[in-house]
Amino acid sequence: MISQSIALSNWNNGVIMIAIFGLVCLALVGFLIKFMSTSDRNKKDETKER
Repeated sequence: MISQSIALSNWNNGVIMIAIFGLVCLALVGFLIKFMSTSDRNKKDETKER
């Protein structure tokens, strides 16, 4: 009876931390893709001017 009332693990904190980590990873990947696409445009503009 006692073993049924004791929680062996609490998943709430872990799930929240994984969700925040996932959002941060998605934000960093999005920033990286945006940075790469804008740097390609700048290089093309510089080569056209020369």
